[in-house]
Amino acid sequence: MIKSIGFFALFQLIAIITFGQADTIKLRNPSFEDAPKQGGVDPNGISGWFDCGKINFPIESPPDIHPNGFWENNLPASDRKTYLGMVVRDNGTYESVSSRLDTNLTAGKCYKFTLHLARAPRYISATRLEGKMANYNTPVVLRIWGGAGYCNEKELLAESAPVSNDSWQINTFEFSPKNNIRSITFQAYYKTPVLMPYNGNILVDGGSEIIRIACPGEPPLIAKNKSKLPPHKRKKDETKSNQSTGEIVNSNSPTNSYRPKILHELNRTSIKAGQTIEIKKLEFKADTTSIDKTSYEVLDEVYGFMMNNPDVMIEIGGHTNSMPPDDYCDRLSTARAKAVAEYLVNKGVEANKVQFKGYGKKKPVADNKTAYGRQKNQRVEIKILSLNS
Repeated sequence: MIKSIGFFALFQLIAIITFGQADTIKLRNPSFEDAPKQGGVDPNGISGWFDCGKINFPIESPPDIHPNGFWENNLPASDRKTYLGMVVRDNGTYESVSSRLDTNLTAGKCYKFTLHLARAPRYISATRLEGKMANYNTPVVLRIWGGAGYCNEKELLAESAPVSNDSWQINTFEFSPKNNIRSITFQAYYKTPVLMPYNGNILVDGGSEIIRIACPGEPPLIAKNKSKLPPHKRKKDETKSNQSTGEIVNSNSPTNSYRPKILHELNRTSIKAGQTIEIKKLEFKADTTSIDKTSYEVLDEVYGFMMNNPDVMIEIGGHTNSMPPDDYCDRLSTARAKAVAEYLVNKGVEANKVQFKGYGKKKPVADNKTAYGRQKNQRVEIKILSLNS
């Protein structure tokens, strides 16, 4: 028995060293895939997650799974089919969910992962203090807690800025726990300091794996399969810069010097807030979200523009023609918009400058009765959300 236990422990150690299992930790159901439901309707809760309201506020309803028009929110999911919606209330109660990790986060190590966050502009429900119908749309923050078990708030690992974006945005969280962590809790909370509790909502989707990163002063960790990364995800010293797409002049202040060769409209002197620009020569493989490598040139133009104009905030909007069903169009258009946003963020654009949203077939620009019109409607656009002139 002693020999067999020793062999098994040695096998586990070899597996961790060989496959890096300790450096990559998966969340359970990270995109909150489940049947759409209003909180409290399904006693089984959310797959892979425990409702902390059962412990903290047992008389309140649990979080929701969207989209299905609940509370007048219809934002398509950013990843797969469904996502989590949580609220804070004017009576001081708030929603949170918790999940156990398959592997501990180790005290003193550094980690990183991403989530897609948004706010529903309409989230209509009864207030707790007055019982009147109100819009729970005040921005809230997402707190990420670590602990030893479900809903154990032993250590605050990270906190987002107040989420006011009505389109999805990639949020990166980096942290170094002081304790070994076995569970993680996502909590909707008020922007602090706050004089009075208020009604607000936050939407959560698309959680990534939690990966080990080098702590300050620690040698860089060796990336596995580094040579297999696509060109747009490689570090600057791994691939030559493509000078044909323009020159990055100054990433610290807005500049008029950057001149795209394909997207001529993407010009600092002429763009305005609210303007939309179609990303020309952007190709995807049929019915997929896989960006064709011939599209890197135009996407690098967008990247160059964003790096030269760090005060500009954009939304990447995906659109389809009218042929497929609504649900399919919503998912495909969102997934393609997300693929473009991730391309830009992976290249180095600040994540808080890029939002993404799928509009499905809701905003045609041509007649869907013709092949030409359907092709025109199948597009991805940049919308200028804001810029500091």
